[in-house]
Amino acid sequence: MSTATLTAPTAPAAVRTGRVDNRATYVSFGLAYVLGHGAAALSKGADPLLPLPGWLPMTLLGIGLAAGTVHSTIAALTAQRGASRPDALSGQLLGLSWAGGFTALFLVITGLTSMVDTPDLQTVLWPTGSGLVVGLLYLGEGAVRRNVLHYCLGAWLALTSSAALLLDTSALFAVLAIAGGGGYAVAALLEHRRLTA
Repeated sequence: MSTATLTAPTAPAAVRTGRVDNRATYVSFGLAYVLGHGAAALSKGADPLLPLPGWLPMTLLGIGLAAGTVHSTIAALTAQRGASRPDALSGQLLGLSWAGGFTALFLVITGLTSMVDTPDLQTVLWPTGSGLVVGLLYLGEGAVRRNVLHYCLGAWLALTSSAALLLDTSALFAVLAIAGGGGYAVAALLEHRRLTA
């Protein structure tokens, strides 16, 4: 008489929280930087290279940022499936950090512009401040998820966005378009290698 052994059905493998696929996010944000900030670089300054309507750079940037935000949210929610309670809590706290960071940025820019009589101050503080906040949040996310690529992109965005403040308006937007958009492009290319490693 033979004995058959019954095996318990195996549970589906949990998604590892460190394995967030950021390719679509990086491409969307990279295009937002290149098209939005690039259009601003061409159309701003004392002698603009290309006269564009004032609304166009912000519209291009806004569309790209909205698409990137959707892709980023989808990637984060996918990574949370099957996560342990501590990992899920870390993900939720990282998500709340975005709201806190941009609320703080709004308060800083609003406070500074109400104290100083410089009409173009918001024009330069919002894009550079946003790059700084995003970079710092990427540093935190990279550390929590043990994602060196995301961490390095965060450091790059924080440093280049802050350094752009040393330049005039047109050059500031050119740096954001080239350095920021280029950083996202490199990250998108390297993300595939990171995921398959």
